[in-house]
Amino acid sequence: MSEPDDLLLVHTTCADVGQARTLSEALVDRRLAACVTVGAAVGSTYPWGGAIQHDEEIPLTLKTTRAALPALKAALAELHPYDVPEVLAVPVVDASDDYAAWVRRWLDGSEA
Repeated sequence: MSEPDDLLLVHTTCADVGQARTLSEALVDRRLAACVTVGAAVGSTYPWGGAIQHDEEIPLTLKTTRAALPALKAALAELHPYDVPEVLAVPVVDASDDYAAWVRRWLDGSEA
């Protein structure tokens, strides 16, 4: 295992599976994420529009690098259906060497 100080997991959510899949495909196609895991629906509680909201959302976990993060954030601002999308980047403290290398190859365009 290596200490991949450039790898990040980015978390966001969408209102439904259709939005999640459309967004996931666009981000992988643009090589801003090597993989997007679309999770099962979860319940979210948050303040919005002057009231406490309770909604079902679909969580997404994006695998990317620090170098790709600015472009990824810009793409999320452009493509995400929410007015204020959740974008939380968490550093990866350990990863298998092969997986980390694959992520980097996809993002730099050397992986077909």
